[in-house]
Amino acid sequence: QVQPVASGGGLVQPGKSLRLSCAASGFTLDNYAIGWFRQYPGKEREGVSCISASDGSTYYADSVKGRFTISRDSAKNTVYLQMNSLKPEDTAVYYCATDLFFVCTSTLGTPASGSWGQGTQVTVSS
Repeated sequence: QVQPVASGGGLVQPGKSLRLSCAASGFTLDNYAIGWFRQYPGKEREGVSCISASDGSTYYADSVKGRFTISRDSAKNTVYLQMNSLKPEDTAVYYCATDLFFVCTSTLGTPASGSWGQGTQVTVSS
């Protein structure tokens, strides 16, 4: 079972930036499509962004398009989510996830395995 771990959350003011990291041990993230998801209290997880394994294609939720950027650092076996111009509505727990069959598409669906590691809290507040 492949389960990357998200980190890098924190408390930031509106308009500021934060970079989340998705790291893995025991498997190579380059071989997998990776998705970033977030969850508001009492709500289902929603897709934020994903990056494909095959050609590096990326997709974003409309709510973050133009503000968030997903990228890979193969040398560090890490996927990043750079979040700029943060808004209070970006406050949520953020997760990165993948599985053997996860495919990055514009629908930003979740991995079928339903395996979620520990998320990282992002709070945007003045």
